[in-house]
Amino acid sequence: MQNAVLITIGDEILSGNTVDTNSNFIATELKNIGVKVVQIFTISDEIEIIKNTLKSAFEIGDLVITTGGLGPTRDDKTKKALAEFFNDEITLDEATFEHLKEYMHKRGRTEILERNREQAFVPTKSKVFQNYNGTAPCMMMEENGKLTFSLPGVPYEVKPLIKDQIIPFLKEKFNLNYISTRIVSVVGIPESILADKIENWELALPENLALSYLPIGTRVKLRLTATGIDDRLLQIQLEDEIQKLFPIIGENIIATTEDKIEKILGEILSERQLTISTAESCTGGKLAQMLTSNPGSSKYFTGGIVAYATQKKVDILNVSEETVERFTVVSEEVAREMAEGCQNLFQTDISLSTTGVAGPGKGEDGKEVGLVYYNIKVKNESETFKLYMPHLDRQDFAYFVSQKMIQDLVSILIRK
Repeated sequence: MQNAVLITIGDEILSGNTVDTNSNFIATELKNIGVKVVQIFTISDEIEIIKNTLKSAFEIGDLVITTGGLGPTRDDKTKKALAEFFNDEITLDEATFEHLKEYMHKRGRTEILERNREQAFVPTKSKVFQNYNGTAPCMMMEENGKLTFSLPGVPYEVKPLIKDQIIPFLKEKFNLNYISTRIVSVVGIPESILADKIENWELALPENLALSYLPIGTRVKLRLTATGIDDRLLQIQLEDEIQKLFPIIGENIIATTEDKIEKILGEILSERQLTISTAESCTGGKLAQMLTSNPGSSKYFTGGIVAYATQKKVDILNVSEETVERFTVVSEEVAREMAEGCQNLFQTDISLSTTGVAGPGKGEDGKEVGLVYYNIKVKNESETFKLYMPHLDRQDFAYFVSQKMIQDLVSILIRK
């Protein structure tokens, strides 16, 4: 088994009302056991469309996983489509019905509605994986050596079904290879120049190792993926190859274990016992949210403030009214004073500040949408940066600026 196809079923996905997070999660879990997702379909909950998509999926994949379309409502047609596709019938599965009654009883419901009872009906050829976090079971159908798993669409039901039942089942049934991945984060060097520098190293990689370049902001993530039957040996192999990079680009490497930049920063702050605080305007708290997303962030993150209104920058962060009047609120000078005020307010080693125009309209001082100044203050040293990104919407703008700030701070700390 090598190739998988994912099918997301539901009009709520197609309409944009619901974001499909299941496919990303499932693809990642499959990749970790050596199964490659080659196609992802998103389709409506219609019997003929589901059947046609299943036919297409089996032409290109050995494993098909569907999510969605298995709820208690009458408009869910996935189960009927499966039965028709596999020339099967749907009947009551007593084990599933008993599980359903127990599940409902534990939640204080003694009466089983008919529409809930219908969820215990499954195709006769299916193997059932009971859903311990919901009422719709997972059904597996096998034909000509190919497998279909049909799961409900609720993410908190999908994740345990995949991790605790389906992945172990696939590993045992097919004796699959391990796939191990390491990320090397590189800054301060353009992707094209980086590729030239490490070309000889890349060409000399063993056959079971693959390299991918993943640019993100001004950082390049080098993703090394190793495939084999012994995970311990793969880890050793990956570490050996990463160590060979240091004589070539060691001064540009900021991390070799963590992927997310906020986690990389968290490790550095914890290791050096540094504290940090934030004073945000245009990023609206996104920076603080990213910093506190790490477990244990209370060790280094003291606090933050979203001083959105100009007067709050003056009142709380002690930004000078004269500075605002002379340079406008979106300026290098205001960003610097915000960081200084923040550092004094929270008594931290490091403070970060942002002031800019997220849009869609111009700022109160007439500054263009997409303009931002941010300041990084490490103890007594202060550095201000300017970005202009008019093409980003408000959410993407806040995320990009916050990520870029954290990345710049990591680079500054690495140099010290």
